Amino acid sequence: MTRLPLSCFIIAKNEADRIAQTIRSVRAWADDVVVVDGESSDNTVQIALREGARVITQSWLGFGGQKRFAEDQCRHDWVLNLDADEVVTPALKDEIIALFSDGAPSKVAYRLSLELVYPGAGHPRPWARDHWYVRLYDRRQVRFRDSPVHDSVVTEEHAVGNLYAPAYHYSYRTFTDLKRKLAGRMRLSAKYANRPSKPILMARLLLEFPINFFKYYAIRRHFTGAFKGLRHAWIHASYRQLRVVYMWRNSDAYWSNCGLAAHGSGLMTESQPNSAIGSTSPAC
Repeated sequence: MTRLPLSCFIIAKNEADRIAQTIRSVRAWADDVVVVDGESSDNTVQIALREGARVITQSWLGFGGQKRFAEDQCRHDWVLNLDADEVVTPALKDEIIALFSDGAPSKVAYRLSLELVYPGAGHPRPWARDHWYVRLYDRRQVRFRDSPVHDSVVTEEHAVGNLYAPAYHYSYRTFTDLKRKLAGRMRLSAKYANRPSKPILMARLLLEFPINFFKYYAIRRHFTGAFKGLRHAWIHASYRQLRVVYMWRNSDAYWSNCGLAAHGSGLMTESQPNSAIGSTSPAC
C-alpha cells in the first residue's frame, strides 16, 4: 500500500497497554507516525519504537502545548492527531485515503467522530456518535490552541469538513480509572476557570449534577449502554459537580488573599468523592 503524505502524531504517557493498537491502526497507510512521550515510567517508548513510530520525549507542556509541540515534530503539513487510547477503524482509514486520492483535500480541516468503548466491551454502544472533533488538518492553516486545559484545534473562519466513519475511543480502563482521570481534569479546569460570585457558584452546585446527568445519559445517549452507560453518566455528573466545589475553594483562597473573604465553605468533605482535592492561591 502506498502511504499517504500524512503525519499521525500521538501524545502519550504510561500507555504501554494501549498504544500498540493505536499505532497499528495507522502505520500501514500514514507515511509518518510520531509519538511524543511525556516521560513515561512504563514501556510506552519501547513499544512505540517496536511498532514503527518515531518517539520524542518531552516533559508535560499542558494539553494544548503538548499537542502543539507534537505538531512541530511532524514531517508532513497534513496531520492526523490521535490520542494513545484511540483507534482508527478500517472504514475511517478508507475514508481518509479516498480524501487524498486526487491530491491534498479540498478543505483545511476535517472533523471525525470518536465513539466511546466502555471497559470490557469490544465495540461502542448503539448510537454512540455524540461528539465530533477536528483531528485531520493542514497545520499551516490551523493548529491546536495553546492552552493548559483545552486541546482543541482553532479553525476560525475556515470551512471544516466531516469524516463520517468513526474512530474508537478506549478512554478508560476501568471506572476507577475514569474517576482518577476526571479528578485531575476537574481540578485543572477549576484552577483556570473564571471566578463567578458565590451566589452563582451556589446555584451551580445545586444544578450541576442533574443538568450534567441529563446531558450524558439522555442527550449523549448513554442510556443505550445499559448499566455501564448509567455509571458513565453518573460519574461524569458527580465530577462536574466536584469541579464547582474546587472553584468555590479556589474562590475562597483568592478572596482571602485579597483580605475580602472568610475561609473554606465546608460544602463537601475531602472524601467525597476524592480525597486529593487541590487548591490554588492566586495573587490578587
